[in-house]
Amino acid sequence: MNNDPELNGKYLGQISEDFVVVADTLKEASYQIRKRKFSDYPIFPISKIELPIGQLLIGKEELAVNWNYNASFLDEFIQREIVSEDNMEDFKASYKDPDEFCCLFVVDDNFTRFVFIPYPED
Repeated sequence: MNNDPELNGKYLGQISEDFVVVADTLKEASYQIRKRKFSDYPIFPISKIELPIGQLLIGKEELAVNWNYNASFLDEFIQREIVSEDNMEDFKASYKDPDEFCCLFVVDDNFTRFVFIPYPED
């Protein structure tokens, strides 16, 4: 569940470049998901194509970014068997503080990983 060493410069650069633009929106969405008691584990699936996971939050054309950003949470990932029920406790244990880190689920070609990226400090 930690940031994967395979997260090469290509992905890290694209994600970081976008993240500066979308961070405030994702942080607010994370807060609202937790405040409204949908889940304590918000997850933001991102992809360059449409994904059937979660609800579209930010389209890449909308803000001229590289990725589409969806909003979801752990329960949907368990229902879709992306995270198995057997691994749920491991996921929760490795999940970083959602006030400080954004949990992205990056899907691109042969690359699919959970990535925790820190929100910029105010």
